[in-house]
Amino acid sequence: MAILRFKALDEMSKREPVKADLPDKKISDYFGADVFDREKMRQYIPKEAYESLCTAVDEGRRIDRKIANQVAQGMKTWAMEKGATHYSHWFQPLNDSTAEKHDAFFEPMFGGGSFEAFKGELLVQQEPDASSFPTGGLRNTFEARGYSAWDPSSPAFILDRTLCIPSIFIAYTGEALDFKTPLLKSLQAIDKAAVEVCQLFDKDVRKVNVTLGWEQEYFLVDEALFLARPDLAQTGRTLMGHIAAKDQQLDDHYFGAIPSRVLEYMKDFELQAYRLGIPIKTRHNEVAPNQFECAPVFEEANIAVDHNTLLMTLMRRLAQKHKLRVLFHEKPFAGVNGSGKHCNWSLGTDTGVNLLSPGKTPKDNLQFITFLVNVMMAVYRYNGLLKASIINATNAHRLGANEAPPAIISVFLGRQLSEVLDKMSSCTGQDEIVFNGKSGFKMEGIPHIPELLLDNTDRNRTSPFAFTGNRFEFRAVGSSANCAGAMTVLNAAVADQLTEFKTAVDARIRNGEDAMKAIYTVLKGYVRECKAIHFDGNGYTEEWKGEAARRGLDCTVSAPEMFDRYLASESVEMFERTHVLSKKELEARVEVMWETYTKKIQIEARVLGDMAMNHILPVASGYESVLLDKIFKLQSLFTDDQWKKLSARDIALVENISGHIAEIQNLTIRMVGARKVANKIDCERIKAVAYHDTVAGLLDEIRYHVDKLEQVVDNEQWPLPKYRELLFIR
Repeated sequence: MAILRFKALDEMSKREPVKADLPDKKISDYFGADVFDREKMRQYIPKEAYESLCTAVDEGRRIDRKIANQVAQGMKTWAMEKGATHYSHWFQPLNDSTAEKHDAFFEPMFGGGSFEAFKGELLVQQEPDASSFPTGGLRNTFEARGYSAWDPSSPAFILDRTLCIPSIFIAYTGEALDFKTPLLKSLQAIDKAAVEVCQLFDKDVRKVNVTLGWEQEYFLVDEALFLARPDLAQTGRTLMGHIAAKDQQLDDHYFGAIPSRVLEYMKDFELQAYRLGIPIKTRHNEVAPNQFECAPVFEEANIAVDHNTLLMTLMRRLAQKHKLRVLFHEKPFAGVNGSGKHCNWSLGTDTGVNLLSPGKTPKDNLQFITFLVNVMMAVYRYNGLLKASIINATNAHRLGANEAPPAIISVFLGRQLSEVLDKMSSCTGQDEIVFNGKSGFKMEGIPHIPELLLDNTDRNRTSPFAFTGNRFEFRAVGSSANCAGAMTVLNAAVADQLTEFKTAVDARIRNGEDAMKAIYTVLKGYVRECKAIHFDGNGYTEEWKGEAARRGLDCTVSAPEMFDRYLASESVEMFERTHVLSKKELEARVEVMWETYTKKIQIEARVLGDMAMNHILPVASGYESVLLDKIFKLQSLFTDDQWKKLSARDIALVENISGHIAEIQNLTIRMVGARKVANKIDCERIKAVAYHDTVAGLLDEIRYHVDKLEQVVDNEQWPLPKYRELLFIR
C-alpha cells in the first residue's frame, strides 16, 4: 500500500505550474463580460420593459409577467451570441451547494427542422424534482413537485455555455427549500425596519441595503496526494495524521510569496470570476501551510452570497486543471489553523450613508450609535440562535482552535467605542442632552459624542462578532457554509430589534419627549441591558468560558443541541414577526440540520473504521512481525544477558505497537456498535445527539492511537501521505 503513497509523492515532485491563459487586457475590459447586467439589458431589452424591470428590482416590487417574454427574448439573444446552447435555473438547496438542471434552447419542429426558443414562462419558473433535495419532511418521494423561480435582483450569467438564472427554490405547497428565499425576505425585513429608524434622523432615506464582503479561506492539496488519502477524498478532512515537525509555528507562510503553482491557479479562477462579475480584490497566503484566502469588494448581500457560492464552484473545477484539489472543510488538518468565511456585514442607505460608520457631527454619531447598539442588542437577545446559524459537524472542529473564534458569541468593540458606551450607560441627571440650534445637540454626560475615527478599533481575532470600523465582521462562519444561513439569521434578528426600538422611541415621542432625547434614553437602557454580550478580551481563555456562563451567554458546544435554538419560542416568534420563516419551515430546516450532522459523522466513522482496519493495522502488524523476527534472531545469536540488553528497546516497541493495535481494534468495534445503536433511533434529533455523544468522540480516540503508530512504524511502509507531505505545495 505504501507504493501508492510514494508514487503520489513522485508524481507531485514532477509537477510544473499550469500557466493560466490570461487575456492581454485590463481586468476592467472584461469584467462582467459573461453577466447579463443592466448595461446589457439596456441593449437587448425594449426600453419600456427595461425600465419596468429596473424599477421593480430597485423598489422591491413584483415583476410584471407581461414583460417576461421581452426579457427572456433579450436574454436568449445575448446568451446565444456568447455561445450558450442551454439555460438553467441556478439555485441553492439546503445542502451548502448549488443545483442546476440544463435545458436546451433547441426546439424540434413538427414535420422536421428546428429552432431556438426561450419564453417568458420558462424564465419565470421551472419545475425541478423537490423530493431528492433535503426538505426536512416538507416533501415526500411521492410528492415530488417543487418550483424554482427567477430572482431578477441577481443578474443571469453564462457558465460553460449555459445561461444560468439565479433563482429561489420552493415546495409545491409554498415553503422555502433553499437558502435564497429566506435571505431575500430577511433583506426586505431589515430594509423596512432600518428605513423607519433612519427617518428619525433623515426623512430623505427611502431604502437601506445590507452589504456583505466575505473572506474565503481554503486549503490546496496536490491531486495525487489527495487521491491517496481516502479520508480527504470522502470527508474533506484528514481523520488521522500526526502533526508535522514544521507547520505554521514560524509564521513564514502568512502573507509570504505565493507558490508558483498556486499563483497560476489563482489567476485562473480570478479570470473566470472577473468575467462573471465577481469583484475579487485580494489574494494571499494564510497562516497555515497550504492555506490561502481570496476576498472581493463588498456587494449587496444577495449578490454577494450568489457570488460566493459561484466562486466556490469555479475553484473546485479549476483546481483539477492545475492537478490540485481545493478543501473548503473548516478543519482539514489537525493542529493548524482552520478555515473560515469571515462575513463583513454593514448597512447602507440610498442617500449614500454607511449606518455603521462614525459621522462628523453629534447627530450623525447618534445615528451611528443607534444602529451599533441595536445590532448589539440583537446579538445579545439571539446569541444562541446566531451560534446555531454557524455551527455544524465540520465547523465544530474549528471553533475555539488555532485563531478561530470560540463557540461563544460575543461582540468586540475596541477601546474607544467601549469607553463611549460605558460613559453613556453611566450617565445620570436631567440635562444629559443640550440642544443648541443648527449643531443639533451635545451630550453633557458623556460629555459629548466625540468625532470617531474610521479605524476606531483594534482587531481581535478571538472575537466571533467584531466591530471593525464601519462594519461588523462575523468571523465564526465556516468556510464550507453557504453564508446566506448566518446572514438570514443576523438580518432577521436586527430587523426585529430595530422595529422594537422604533416602537419604544415612538411611545416616548407621543408622551411629549423630544425625538433625540427619546432615542438617547432608549439607547442608554439598551447599552446597560446588553452589556453581557460586550467582551473585548481574549476569547481563548478558560476564564472567559466561565465568565460567559456567568453572564448568561449560550455556552453549549454540541451542534445537535445548538440546533434547538431555531425552535425556541422567542426564535420562532421573531422569524414569524419578520415574515422570514414560518414555524413549519423552521422545523423542516432543523430536521435537515440534524439529519446532515448524523450523516457526516456516520460517513467519517465508516471511512475511519475502514482505513484503520484495512490500511493501518495490516501495516502496523507487518512491522510488528519484522521486529519480532529481529528479536528472535538476536536470541539465537547471543547469550540471555546479551539478548535482553540488545533487544530491550525492540521488545518495548513491540509492546507499544501491540497496545495501540489492540486499542484501535477495540475502539473500532465500539464505534461500529455505537453506530448501529444510533441508527435504530427514529427521531432525527435524538439520533444526531447520540452520534455526537457516542460516536464522534471515538473518532478522536481512534485517531490518537493511529497517530502514535505513524510515529514508530517504518516510514517506507506507512501507506498514507503524511502531514509533512500534504501541507507543502511543490
